[in-house]
Amino acid sequence: MYIIIIGGGRVGYYLLKALLKEEHEVLVIEKDARVCKTITDELGSVCTRGDGCEAATLAEVGTGRADMLVAVTGDDEDNLVACQVAKHKHNVPRTIARIRNPQNAPFFKKLGVDVTVNTTDIIIEVIEHEVPTHPVTELFTLEEQGLIIVDVKITEESNTAGKMVKDLSLPKESKLALIIPHEGGTHVPAAQTTLQVGDQIIAITPSQYKEELEKALGGV
Repeated sequence: MYIIIIGGGRVGYYLLKALLKEEHEVLVIEKDARVCKTITDELGSVCTRGDGCEAATLAEVGTGRADMLVAVTGDDEDNLVACQVAKHKHNVPRTIARIRNPQNAPFFKKLGVDVTVNTTDIIIEVIEHEVPTHPVTELFTLEEQGLIIVDVKITEESNTAGKMVKDLSLPKESKLALIIPHEGGTHVPAAQTTLQVGDQIIAITPSQYKEELEKALGGV
């Protein structure tokens, strides 16, 4: 399968490595010459410098024969344009776009992007498929940074139920990233946010502080 990746940043780089390992034909299009050189030096001729939003650039790399285009730059607008050009100018059968703002997802779908991916959706999907037997469930490990992302459930036994975020004694370098209230929806916690029974909290913490975070959020 021939797959074109727009954006050679952290997401694009690791995606490229994974797809090459699966023996796909992959090419990254990246604007930054330094990033492109770094990828080429390590992985060979799998990166070309250019603007993935431009039809001419896509034509030069043979997008017309691509099976899939994946746009993973840090700019939602660029990802949308790249997917639209690939779909409507080069008839690429499958387009995937990374989006940073979940509210943009309906516009991407309406404008023909086949699949959108954002961190919030990924985390929620994992939570929906979990049947936790423990108040703290580890979701992801960020090995390079020494961090873990966890899901903490506030139960009736939790002594944090009814407390405000500002009153919690969180471990060093730990942060609350997202709250999924028991009644549904999501929001970013603020200092005055009060934790309620049934809430699920997505938190980031150094791996060595997992137990301390459990006591701070889900302790009884």
